[in-house]
Amino acid sequence: MHDSLGLEPLVGGIPPIRSRRGPRRRRPAKLHADKGYDYDHLRRWLRKKGIRHRIARKGIESSTRLGRHRWVVERTVSWLAGCRRLHRRYERKAEHFLAFVGIAATLIGYRRLTK
Repeated sequence: MHDSLGLEPLVGGIPPIRSRRGPRRRRPAKLHADKGYDYDHLRRWLRKKGIRHRIARKGIESSTRLGRHRWVVERTVSWLAGCRRLHRRYERKAEHFLAFVGIAATLIGYRRLTK
């Protein structure tokens, strides 16, 4: 599945965010994305939801300016890809795969904290 097809379900599935004051926020305030998300319908959809976006444009901008924001995500995905069971999806049920993602994230966090 292309990344751009998964953006709407991903953003729509974000749970409400707790805040110290006022009501819970129902959506993120900003979205940073690379050129793979440079589509007018996605920009319109984000604007309609009230989410500010910073999406690099194909053929115009370099996506290197997005690097400091994307690096955290790319690093985390590479850590999870280091777990063989997650690199190739062996589980048929999504619940099992999600459980292994949780176990892998716990182990990665534990290793980082004990260094």
